Amino acid sequence: MAGHTRKWAKVKRKKKKDDRRKSRVWARLSQEIETAARNGGGDPDANVALSQALERARDEDMAKDTIERAIKRGTGEIEEEGRERVTYEGYAPHGVAVFVEGETENINRTVKDLRNLFSDHGGNLGKDGSVAYLFEQKGRLAVPTGATDEMTLFEVAVEAGAEEIDEADAAYIVTTRRDAFADVEAALDEAGIAVEANDLVRSPTTTVTLAPDEREAVEDLVEKINDLRDVEAVYTTLQIDGVPLTLGVDVAPPAEH
Repeated sequence: MAGHTRKWAKVKRKKKKDDRRKSRVWARLSQEIETAARNGGGDPDANVALSQALERARDEDMAKDTIERAIKRGTGEIEEEGRERVTYEGYAPHGVAVFVEGETENINRTVKDLRNLFSDHGGNLGKDGSVAYLFEQKGRLAVPTGATDEMTLFEVAVEAGAEEIDEADAAYIVTTRRDAFADVEAALDEAGIAVEANDLVRSPTTTVTLAPDEREAVEDLVEKINDLRDVEAVYTTLQIDGVPLTLGVDVAPPAEH
């Protein structure tokens, strides 16, 4: 029974990760559609930017009613109370810094849920800025190893501003500074190199290691935070097997050398 439980938990985590990826992609596309409609009107036949945005939305199987709402928000036909991007900071047990990213339409609920979790697990929810300085925002892009050879990828990505390229899980992980992310992504697209996943992530500038029993307490808290409905990603300074503990991110960091 324990084996079945672990397998089911793994399936649930994968489904939640897939759902989060779709949620983030749809949110990005909704904003793109809304902006295009605001600037050029709601008729895709007369608005090239909107037409292109709609094509990308259909490629991602975006729901028809979601697309229509985005267009109507752009043209001013409807006003909706949208979900707000939020970040929270705190400390898990044993001094491990935790940075949380999410999206919510009810900030009071999100704060209450997080505060209770931190408190119940021996940590504390901090103020803005309490741990943010320990994390640096980076761009990461995953390129399937079968999409190109490493030398070609290196030449294209580094020329565009990439910092490093590593290999993990049958993919090359291209890491960039935040300000070079768009340039590298555009260069790969122009070179015909397929990108499997991409995201802006938070990379800890310093990490800590813990004994197994101490680490378990931190992992338990982080997993429960990641399970909250409004949470999209959780970053920590806890290092496990050479990799910072991170949950909810499409593009995982490569192992440290």
